[in-house]
Amino acid sequence: MSALPAEQNPTVDVHAHILLPALQQLVAEADPEGFAAHQALEVRRNGPKSMAASGRMIKERWPQLTDLDRRLQDMDEAGVDVQLVSPSPSHFYYFAHEELALQVAKAANQAVREFVDKAPERFNGLGLVPLQHPALMVEALDHAVLECGLIGVEIGSFAATPDISGCTTVELSDGRLEPFWSRAVELGALVFLHPFGCSLDERLDRFYLANTVSQPAENAVALSHMIFSGVLDRHPNLKVLAAHGGGYLPSTIGRSDHAWKVRPEARGCAEPPSAYLKRLYFDSLVHSPAELRALVAAAGPEQVLLGSDYPFDMGSEDPVAEVTRARLAAGDEARVLAGNAAALGIAPASARTVSPTA
Repeated sequence: MSALPAEQNPTVDVHAHILLPALQQLVAEADPEGFAAHQALEVRRNGPKSMAASGRMIKERWPQLTDLDRRLQDMDEAGVDVQLVSPSPSHFYYFAHEELALQVAKAANQAVREFVDKAPERFNGLGLVPLQHPALMVEALDHAVLECGLIGVEIGSFAATPDISGCTTVELSDGRLEPFWSRAVELGALVFLHPFGCSLDERLDRFYLANTVSQPAENAVALSHMIFSGVLDRHPNLKVLAAHGGGYLPSTIGRSDHAWKVRPEARGCAEPPSAYLKRLYFDSLVHSPAELRALVAAAGPEQVLLGSDYPFDMGSEDPVAEVTRARLAAGDEARVLAGNAAALGIAPASARTVSPTA
């Protein structure tokens, strides 16, 4: 693994996952009823055909998920120097009670750190925080960044958690998340927004709509909660990276701007919603050259970073080539592939010599 020239930024894939089977076993043994209900919910949301197809896909791609040499070979063939790895969103387990939820987050953080340490010149990592328990998120974030040396955490688009009245939903506009956002800014931590599951449930249980419609819809909803509630006004230095190109929001932001102009309840943010696209970051995984060009036009070339969703079938096996096919301006392509990651401080673990400060 030869080092890059000092003047050349590494090509960084910011959207790549690892599976943590030990984490699943931990949750299944600690809360078998909750885990069974969680599994049943996934079947209901996805439908039997998609569940069966996903099972086959995971089995076929097990080498990519478990074998380090295979992953490094795939990265080399795709022209990717560094992966920013995050746990598969199936490990969110937002049904877990407080004690288990914190245990899950810390176990995931440690597991990601151990994976990164296998090839620190090629990887860096993101941990987890328990979104369903906002009061615990700062502790989990500190563990990920300060104790495990990760550069941030991955969160879902919402969390539904049971309480004595039935069920409550934690949206990203929830005021209880303010200490988490503040701490993320203090630490310079990256927050990677990656949906898993959709509240539309059975309406998307066929044709794989639970992924093709759910993921971009959930991104749009979650980002809209952050924008319209003023999170980005109160925390202008917050670093949020949205998976899947931010979903439907960037390409339909004009409707949000119009609502901001004509509806008083949509004026919780100081500026038109489109202005906040230039404060957010997006991966390049939109599966279309035209859509990637539109994303770069809407958010700005400084806000888009290479993403593959490795190694899942809804990702890209050749993400660098997909960016190249968009025929962006040469400088913009270089930013997407490498420059923007460098500007955000996304570097291989071996290159991060400065410890985060509390």
